[in-house]
Order: sequence, then structure tokens, then C-alpha cells
Amino acid sequence: MNRDSYDVVVVGGGHNALVAAAYLAKAGRSVVVLERLGHTGGAAVSANPFPGVRLSRYSYLVSLLPDRIVEDLGLRLELRSRAVSSYTPTVRDGRAMGLLVERDPGTATAESFRALTGSDVEFGRWREFYGELVRLADVLAPTMLEPLRSRAAMRELVVGAAGERVWRQVFERPLGEAIEDTFTDDLVRGIVATDALIGTHTSLGSPDLLANRCFLYHLIGNSTGEWRVPVGGMGAVTGELLRAAREAGAEIVTNAEVTMVDADGESAEVTVGDRVVGADYVLSGVAPAVLDRLRGRPASSPVGAQLKINLLLDRLPRLRSGVDPRQAFAGTFHLDESYVELESAYQLSLSGKVPEFPPGEMYCHTLTDPSILAPELAESGAHTLTLFGLHLPTALFTDGAWCGELVDRYAAGLDRHLVDPIADCVARDADGNPRLEARTPLDLEEELRMPGGNIFHGDLSWPFADEGGWGVETDVPNLFVCGSGARRGGGVSGIGGHNAAMAVLGR
Repeated sequence: MNRDSYDVVVVGGGHNALVAAAYLAKAGRSVVVLERLGHTGGAAVSANPFPGVRLSRYSYLVSLLPDRIVEDLGLRLELRSRAVSSYTPTVRDGRAMGLLVERDPGTATAESFRALTGSDVEFGRWREFYGELVRLADVLAPTMLEPLRSRAAMRELVVGAAGERVWRQVFERPLGEAIEDTFTDDLVRGIVATDALIGTHTSLGSPDLLANRCFLYHLIGNSTGEWRVPVGGMGAVTGELLRAAREAGAEIVTNAEVTMVDADGESAEVTVGDRVVGADYVLSGVAPAVLDRLRGRPASSPVGAQLKINLLLDRLPRLRSGVDPRQAFAGTFHLDESYVELESAYQLSLSGKVPEFPPGEMYCHTLTDPSILAPELAESGAHTLTLFGLHLPTALFTDGAWCGELVDRYAAGLDRHLVDPIADCVARDADGNPRLEARTPLDLEEELRMPGGNIFHGDLSWPFADEGGWGVETDVPNLFVCGSGARRGGGVSGIGGHNAAMAVLGR
């Protein structure tokens, strides 16, 4: 740190913190970012878990990052579209088959729906359902970088674009009702439902509508909801944000653990080691529970609910359905995620149990972006494979017993759909150990200080509020939340960082 005081001190160096720092420094404010680890990026980083692989270890796809932030900050990024949206293997009447959904659903998707369900009815419902959601996203996405609208104003906006029924389905009634009313096939219902459950531990029928909020954020990014692959890995995204912040004039300090934050509305002090740094404003990129502890307040941790498994494969496995694995694994590969299976997994998790074949979804980064592999690996046919497991709450892992068992169960579930057992395709080191790593909520809590391993820093909130503001305010006028814990802050979006910077500049 080059100064004793700054206009703004940003606590934590995740992607949102870097966005805020870049905007504020560009506006002429003196800014310092204090990061506990030896590098910035938070959960949006690349790592080398296996030789010759630069893998997106935690966060792995980009949807919510607005093009406007990319343009404002001059980020040099390539976000590449995946060849397909999803593939879901299943067995019907003893026959191995699957449901293919193209990125822009057309003839192949229609034929796949017909083969699975026996008619065109379900595909027609699919197109109508998502067509209405596109209209919702088209009007809602631009508001994410604006001051919060009231619930009534947001309702008027959504109803005007997509209709009263869509408002009711998404914002007022449990999402499970809309899914059950619209679709009849259990597998199709499950594919729709997964976007409501990623990183979120809840039932689709819960009256708290937590699933609805998760569903909404997964579908509104840049008005399309498309999940794109960051070329070079997720670290390329935060590397560009770091460059933009530094070039704008922000000071970035790593290996700087903040131990106390004291703000009174007029001025603030941040303690780092044996040094106290003054500020007019403090922005918190850490989780709200962590900020409470830094302020000397009681804090309760949220619950994480996932398992992340990263693999290096010598080759992609062949599928029993006969579909090209380069097509099946290019998008989201849904595993044991029918509607009934998802709800069953949630109910079992409440008593600390796990299904024989737990639900999860996979995708292969290298089918879209082979640049994360060393040339010799790419030429040999190697690929990465990432699995994100659902409904696996933090408490499940406290005794350390479940992680290895879950890896085995996911492998067994996948093998039911493969010609080549996945274990035969996993690359191994010189000692015969598989190139595999697994990360539980406890790992995220330990490595990244995410309380409970919750990837959103807590429950997602509605993107509106009657009290107005930017959704980043705290009880103190010069202390703001700029991370995923901000309203509208979940996911790799930079929205929390942008909105916190606008709140400061507006003062």
C-alpha cells in the first residue's frame, strides 16, 4: 500500500472487486484492493491441477457478465458459444437414447424430442415456454445495471413484455407448478428444473421461491441466458479485469488479509496486519457473513450444496445411444436429473443421505476451447471433463467420508450410459493415479473463505426492491457490498462490482 488513506478501499480481490476498482479508478478515485491470497480472481480463476492443463477450477462458464461491462472496461475477452445446449442420456423401454437440445433449437432438437416422447407436443411446449422467457429476459437484463426498480415497476415491465402468466409463474408461484403444468415428460421437466437448482439447496415446490430466483438469474444474462466458454479458461476473464483495474490506476495488494473493518458513515478504517488504512468508502467483495465478522458482529454461514469434480481424459468415452461424444459432452450433459430424481435427491439430502445415482451435470471445456491444453495433449485426443453435483449440502462432508464415495457413485451413474467405462478413459500419472480432483463446499470455505461453501455467498435475491438504491447498501452509508452477496450479484457477472461503484460515484 502506497498511501495511508484512499478514497475507496476494496476488501477482497474477486472478479466483482476488480470490476468496482476499475470503474472507480477510471472515474479518478484513489482505490486500493486488498486480497488475502497471493493472487486475485476469487473463485473465477484458472489453475494447473494436472500437468499441461490450465483448468477453470471453480467457476467455469460465463452467462451473466453484461456486454456493457466488457465494453466499458475495454476487456479483451473471447467468450465462445458451445456447439449444443445440452444432451441428456436415458433408457426407455430398454433402449439407450437421449434428448439433444441445440443451442438454437431446430430440426435436430425437434427430432430428438419426437424420438423421446413420441410426438411433437412436448417440443412445441418447450419452444413456447422458453420463447416467453426470452421476452422476459429481454426487458429485465438491462435493468441489472440500473438503480433498483420497485416490485410494482418490475411487474409492469415484465407483464408488458411477456404477459401476466409469466410474471405469476416466475415471481409469485413455486416454479415446480409451472414446470408440471407445462410439461408432461419427467426427463424434460428435469432439464428445465436444473437451472433452478445449480448451487441452490431447495425444493422446486418450496413457497420461499428460492428455486425461482436461481432459475431467473440463470436465464437472463445479456437477454439471452446463453452460457459461454471463456477462451483460455476463467482465469482469462479475471486476468483482463486485473489489467483493466491496474491500467485505470487502482492499486492491487495481494497477501493482504483484512482483519477489521470500521465504518461510521463519514469515514472508515480497514486493518491489514499491523497497519490501519483510512478511506472515505469501503467496498466489501467478501461474503456478507465474512463482512459481519470483520465488523465484530455475529454471523451465520449459509449452506453450499454442490460437489465439483475435474477430470483429465485420454479420450472421450463412447455412448450406448450412439450419439457422437463430441456432441454429447460439448454442452451440458445432464446425469440423473429427471424431475423426480432431482426432488428425490433433495428430500434424501435433508436426512444426510445421497441417491445411488446422484444428479449432476458435466461439460467438456476443451471441445469448445482446446487452448487450455498443452499442444501435445490436445494433439493426443485428451480432454477435460467437469462435473457439478447437485443437492449435496455442506453438512454432508463434515466427517470427510462422502467425497470419495460420491466420485464413485457419479462414475457408476455415468457408466450406465457409456460403452467405455469412464475409469478406462481417465488419464493417469506415472504411479497409476487418476488425474482427478474433487472440491466440496468445505474446500471452498477453506480455500476461498466462502462461508458454508455457498457459491452465491448466500441466497439469491429478487432483482428489484421497493426501497430503491443499487442493492449494494448496508446499514452504514459509506460501506457497500460489491460481491456476489449484493442484490443482483450472484454468478460471474461483475454486476455487484459495477453497481457498488455507481453507488459510490452517485454520492
